[in-house]
Amino acid sequence: MTSMYDRDLDRNPANYEPLSPLSFLRRTAEVFPDRLAVVHGKLRYTYAELYERCRRLASALEKRGIGRGDTVAIVAANTPAHLEAHFGIPVTGAVINAINTRLDPAAIAFILEHGEAKILFTDREYSATVKAAVEQSKNKPLVIDIDDHLCTTGELFGEIEYEDFLRTGDPNYEWRGVPDEWDAIALGYTSGTTGNPKGVVTHHRGAYLNAVGNAVTWNLPKHPVYLWTLPMFHCDGWCFPWTITMLAGVHVCLRKVDPALIYDSFVNHGVTHFCGAPTVLSMLINAPEDLRAKLKPGVKCMTAGAAPPAAVLAAMEGMGFEVTHVYGLTEVYGPAVVCDWHDEWDALPLPEKAAMKARQGVRYHVEEDVTVMDPNTMQRVPADGETMGEIMFRGNIVMKGYLKNPKATQEAFAGGWFHSGDLAVLHPNGYMQIKDRSKDIIISGGENISTLEVEGVLYMHPDVMEAAVVARPDAHWGETPCAFVTLKPGSRATEDEIIAFCRERLAKFKCPKTVVFGELPKTSTGKIQKFELREKARTLA
Repeated sequence: MTSMYDRDLDRNPANYEPLSPLSFLRRTAEVFPDRLAVVHGKLRYTYAELYERCRRLASALEKRGIGRGDTVAIVAANTPAHLEAHFGIPVTGAVINAINTRLDPAAIAFILEHGEAKILFTDREYSATVKAAVEQSKNKPLVIDIDDHLCTTGELFGEIEYEDFLRTGDPNYEWRGVPDEWDAIALGYTSGTTGNPKGVVTHHRGAYLNAVGNAVTWNLPKHPVYLWTLPMFHCDGWCFPWTITMLAGVHVCLRKVDPALIYDSFVNHGVTHFCGAPTVLSMLINAPEDLRAKLKPGVKCMTAGAAPPAAVLAAMEGMGFEVTHVYGLTEVYGPAVVCDWHDEWDALPLPEKAAMKARQGVRYHVEEDVTVMDPNTMQRVPADGETMGEIMFRGNIVMKGYLKNPKATQEAFAGGWFHSGDLAVLHPNGYMQIKDRSKDIIISGGENISTLEVEGVLYMHPDVMEAAVVARPDAHWGETPCAFVTLKPGSRATEDEIIAFCRERLAKFKCPKTVVFGELPKTSTGKIQKFELREKARTLA
């Protein structure tokens, strides 16, 4: 039955426009054209200049044949070019594929092939790895070098340099809306926990909503000064390229996460906000006293990744930082859950406050529902703080699905919910707290590591008979890979030799930091009992 509110009241250009975070740049450039937008070493761009550069980028891409549904990849540090890519690429209708700079050539080659990238922007710092990846890949994209003035390493091997490429574009390029908010805006790859990584496809609607959600959740003011300690490749910078632009804030770019550079940025640029994994917090806590003395209380930090230890949160608060703890995944645009703070918790003793803040919390305003459910019955677990279930999401900031992988997409969306794979409990107040990870994923410095991938390399060593990898708690990285190895009879491989073997075959951050030799505990059917190994790894810490 049609209601009176439906008759003669249809969508038209006057009352409906597909949502896209790309609209934020045009508005900010029109309203605050002379405000500072970007700080990067000696470079300074206003919003009028940033808007022109992004229009040049879009125009130059279209002149190279890039359009709706094409993939444009980028391997870059946190630079103006990487920020501009988050606007200039998708406004053409293309999809930005920001690739983890820490990956090895084989992983990047797979991503270039699977995502069918037509153009690849690459920072010269990563040229050796990226060049090897392009050589290995069957897909041969047009390579465009980024010759950042703060980088002195690496070579230029592409067809053209980024600034020269921009000069081919029209500064008056028409900044259009997207035809459909369900169109893909970004392609991001998971860590490949059971083989090759999966390509997570997100859409303009979700990116728009989560960009707004970040501002609401973090209570961001107009004109924040945001320090880019979080990699822009990580879930597209948790949507903050769009959030900070929406608020006409300053993007302070940072090529390297270094405590001295971070503290200098606090002083020299008046940084008000930054994001980072718990390992970044540990670096700031353990920095030399002369650096920590520069800090003025009140800098706000958003942290996620491996659940931050309560001691780290307590130390940050004690130094004068204001910490907000969030949780999410690539599949939900980055952060989608927050430990939303209650004023009455301020009266708690510091250890209890830190323990409360360490909980993952409740859903973002822009997510319809997040809860903990029994994955077999699809019923919510009791809110008793003890019964474990799987964290599940439903709403507008859940991905479209996995690229070219309908089976994985169907499994992830079974029962009408997105299955995170993270095991948690619900507390009586409805706040979630992660207790374990269902696929033994290790989160080190905010990056996911597949234990199966590391074990596969260990088994390649001629002296290794059996191997299992689990997470070992680490005060700096949150977690690091700990390998338990049984050597073949008569073999004498050492810990250093095993680690060196892995470093030749894996990205450095994936390599075991600890190797323990001995017999592995098994069930009666021969399955390695990883829960026992996790307990042993905890005692090592």
